[in-house]
Amino acid sequence: MIITNQIIGDFIQTRQTTEEICAPLTQEDYVVQPTIDVSPPKWHLGHTTWFFEEFVLKKFHPDYTEYNPQFSYIFNSYYESMGDRILRTDRGNLTRPSVEEVYRYRDYVTNHLSEFLDDHLTDEIAGLITIGIHHEKQHQELLFTDIKYILGNNPLLPKYSETFEENTIEKQKSKWLKVPEGIYEIGHVTTDFCFDNELGKHKVFLHNYKISNKLITNEEYIEFIRDGGYHNFNFWHAEGWDWVKNNNIYAPLYWHEINGEWYQYTFKGLKPVELQAPVTHVSYYEAFAYAEWRGHRLPTEFEWEAAQEFFDWGKRWEWTESSYIPYPYYKKISGALGEYNGKFMVNQKVLRGGSVVTSKNHTRYTYRNFFHPHLRWQFTGIRLAKR
Repeated sequence: MIITNQIIGDFIQTRQTTEEICAPLTQEDYVVQPTIDVSPPKWHLGHTTWFFEEFVLKKFHPDYTEYNPQFSYIFNSYYESMGDRILRTDRGNLTRPSVEEVYRYRDYVTNHLSEFLDDHLTDEIAGLITIGIHHEKQHQELLFTDIKYILGNNPLLPKYSETFEENTIEKQKSKWLKVPEGIYEIGHVTTDFCFDNELGKHKVFLHNYKISNKLITNEEYIEFIRDGGYHNFNFWHAEGWDWVKNNNIYAPLYWHEINGEWYQYTFKGLKPVELQAPVTHVSYYEAFAYAEWRGHRLPTEFEWEAAQEFFDWGKRWEWTESSYIPYPYYKKISGALGEYNGKFMVNQKVLRGGSVVTSKNHTRYTYRNFFHPHLRWQFTGIRLAKR
């Protein structure tokens, strides 16, 4: 009974938190999709509901009546084994169902699932609910970053919140942490929840290295800009240099130069860049180029994990020099949930840590986030390493 109450409580709390994130939005904000990597908030609300309906209620509740059979087509994301779905680029064209209808859909599924769990919670269902909770927490973070992109690309630069603080300053003095050569164990081993891409505890050999105890600040990054970092091909991968030139990149995302001063769009609106705050919204290309300019490098994900207990993390997702590939002994789970991570293990970089918009009790030191090198709408930052 205690376990049942805990899971139901976590489930309901997660559902409420998602809706609280959307509370400051206007009706029009829910539908906008300014770029392919950003989904409308209304779609996130529907997709996280579809997940519970599809993987739990329709599979285990014999008397469950699907809210609307057509919703599976519009709220499926990338699960090929779950049937056809709309193109990702068309999510912003969904004027229907209305926002009110999507919230009714959420209430319908939340209520039916809560009642069902009272008397039908098995180990298998508990596992699926736990995955669904963490799946929704991932979308909570995506809601924050997608909402910021939607509002931050509006010429009015409207505020999302008067109080949300995204630029927490690290007050410790910057220093290099020495990590000795040796064999280190990497990967998740406890009984706590993790995603399958964290599994496969294995050993890696690391040479002597040093890693910074502090993220790169906006002030440090401005030095890179002023020194012509965006105009010197020597610091960039060839692909990154093409990205800079083809997209006219000259500063982190959301930065605006006004009368010779740098400003940044934040959830509180347009503000002067906080010099001591960790730089954010930079791509892997930019993180690599900055490290090259400094004469250092990015840590591998293994170096990051081996040293993480010695520095504070969680303010920015930190780019690493590691490609997103399976660990030794990785085995993709069967069924539709096997599509969750494994099929994305190509052409992406691993990020570690977490960010100011990562949901509570979601990240951990073995968590492997991953994005394509050019993306920067997430709260991404830079930690340096060197020999």
